[in-house]
Amino acid sequence: MLDFLHKTPQKSAYFIIFILALLSTFYNALLPLHGDEAYYWMWSHHLQAGYYDHPPMIAYMIFVTNFISESEWGVRLVNVFSLSVSAVYIFKLAREMFDEKIALNAVIIFSSVILVHAGYIITTPDSPLVLFYSLTLYYTYKAIFEGKTRDYALSGILLGLMMLSKYTAVLFIFMLLIFIISKRRDVLLNKNFYLAALLAFIVVLPMLYWNYQNDWISFLFQLEHRSTDTYIIYPHLFLEFFAGQFGIFSPIFTAVLFYFLIKDKLYFKNEKLFFLSLSIVVILVFFFYKSLYTRMELNYCAPAYIGGAILSAYIFEHYKLVKTFKIGLLVALLFTLLGRGVFLYSLEIVQDRMYGNKEAVKLLETYSRENDSFYGDHLTMAAYLKYYLKGHPDTDLALANRFSQYDMWREEDFLKNGLVLTRKPAYKELHKLYKNVTLLDMLRVKIGLHGEKTFYIYRVADVK
Repeated sequence: MLDFLHKTPQKSAYFIIFILALLSTFYNALLPLHGDEAYYWMWSHHLQAGYYDHPPMIAYMIFVTNFISESEWGVRLVNVFSLSVSAVYIFKLAREMFDEKIALNAVIIFSSVILVHAGYIITTPDSPLVLFYSLTLYYTYKAIFEGKTRDYALSGILLGLMMLSKYTAVLFIFMLLIFIISKRRDVLLNKNFYLAALLAFIVVLPMLYWNYQNDWISFLFQLEHRSTDTYIIYPHLFLEFFAGQFGIFSPIFTAVLFYFLIKDKLYFKNEKLFFLSLSIVVILVFFFYKSLYTRMELNYCAPAYIGGAILSAYIFEHYKLVKTFKIGLLVALLFTLLGRGVFLYSLEIVQDRMYGNKEAVKLLETYSRENDSFYGDHLTMAAYLKYYLKGHPDTDLALANRFSQYDMWREEDFLKNGLVLTRKPAYKELHKLYKNVTLLDMLRVKIGLHGEKTFYIYRVADVK
């Protein structure tokens, strides 16, 4: 439909991917880190087989990009690399399943929606998850439909790496088992299937052992996180999450995808389309169900739109919805350009948690002395301090906060003389810990349209 940049769809697709990666790298240099990004970057300086909050892949990937640059754009190279490679494999899978024309349109859809552009900006475990989901989906497809030992082996290794990225990768296993049991039970008799399972297990074994050593603490945290004990249904949370899909994948693309997934029986009759559809539906259904009881973040569904981009491109081509595709693309690009612009020029409104932290750390640094220790009032504030202070000194939390990786590393007598950065007055709380507490400075920055927030810098001495 839009083969307009080069003579072949493949060159057009790869040109789009390259330009988006290049522009995103420059764009990312203009934004301060999100607190979660600083927290994951901090992990990259303490590599281990697992972490309290997530599996270790995000730390491993940032560790690699640190050799290129530890600046904001360097940390976000994880996103640029992950999503660019994902787009390449979206093209490859769509070409395997259909043809190069549909493959190009799948890349265009993927590259136009705001969900993907948000993924290019903020570094989270979803970046490696999307990367390895794309790769695993491709090689699993080839393994099942072509039967080569090499593809089975690669799919097993990549599945293991996906499990090291984010625990929700387990949904891929459910999707695969549903497909095999309903359509291809012969795969269960293939020794290569068990080779793939063995290789996946070997890859995740160090992470499993780390969890075993730590009383399965990371698994337990994720089971409790975004879960409920009451099972009270909140319809507004479901509607909020459902409606959000029309924003992140754009209204027309989402409407077309959802409509044909529900309406068209062809997807169950055609094995290849059923495989692709399951890669979307299993993820969406799981999080739609969860959203009935508790608030879900929209990015949780990101892997669903890998297959979603391919299936949407197929639908537009198969049903000759040329005009609908063009309008959908225009709407998606408008959403994305607006989102990119607002994020860049109105950060204090759309993401105020990212706003002012760098400046507050730099102000605190002007009061630092030799041998000072540095503390925040939140795990992200402690991570900001480590990231933005010269020399990246180790930091910690001086005040009570939710359990985090800091608690697992912390020594018993960790409080020392130094500086504390907080986002609310904390004199009374700090005075319970230190004999001498002095407010050195405050920094006020605006948030929202008319509000403001204040950072407080304290010097603390003489632990009680």
